[in-house]
Amino acid sequence: MHTKSATANPSTVLGRQLGDELRRLREAAGLTTTQAADALDCTKGKISRIENGRVAVRLPDLTAMLHAYAVSDDEVRERLTSLARKANRRRREGWWNQYGDVLADTYRDYIALEAMAGSIRTFQAQLVPGLLQTPEYIRAVTVASRQWQSADEIEKFVQVRLARQERLYSDNPLQLWAVVSEAVLLQQVGGSHVMNAQLTHLLASSERPNVTIQVLPFSRGAHASMFGPYVVLGFPEEGALEVVLADNPSGSMWLERETDVSRYQELFDAARTSALSPIESRAAIHRRAKEHQP
Repeated sequence: MHTKSATANPSTVLGRQLGDELRRLREAAGLTTTQAADALDCTKGKISRIENGRVAVRLPDLTAMLHAYAVSDDEVRERLTSLARKANRRRREGWWNQYGDVLADTYRDYIALEAMAGSIRTFQAQLVPGLLQTPEYIRAVTVASRQWQSADEIEKFVQVRLARQERLYSDNPLQLWAVVSEAVLLQQVGGSHVMNAQLTHLLASSERPNVTIQVLPFSRGAHASMFGPYVVLGFPEEGALEVVLADNPSGSMWLERETDVSRYQELFDAARTSALSPIESRAAIHRRAKEHQP
């Protein structure tokens, strides 16, 4: 997954939480971003990136900001310092960083967000969602992408995707709701044997209480989600905003503005409403799995 952002790299939840608080403190102090930048001797863009959670907040910068905003409450200062340390540690210590040789920075950012998400809603037009792919299916997709050349690189990428899937089976499992086009069930990824195993795995996954799978059949005709796949990530923190990763003809784009996110929430609601029910979808997947039997 190679992504680009509408503005910059995606923010982490902790980073956004810290940024939101710093923005409120700046506004309470009656300072504009330009005035805050002057006080810190940095660019206005850096202040904006900090407040959007898109860059790590170094402790010296945090101290300078709290001084500029006249924050004297020791409890507030200690809480924000602890939050900054925690956010920075999350960025450095995520398991995905050990795969830096095969993962683009933007994909590592996505995994970091996914690791903190409480829910994911996704529409997929051509491929089984990554969180539900079997090792053989992942391998076939990775080889076909031609982004990784050596067998070692391919196997590392397979391991990354399998590691991501552990979120579905943890003590506090990720809530996954996937709507897939009927094309996903028909595409011969890896051949009949791989597809039969993949669809059988989808059936087993759909029985889990935290996983909902719906199939959007061809018979429904044109629909608003047919122009590309997307993922809507929701987070458990109170007040945390959702984030969207959407594919388009020129690449993938991160969307965080409320109006943009609302648009994709509406798209997903329309897709799930048009799709077969979860029970009907399991029947459709079962039929296609039998057709793929070698």
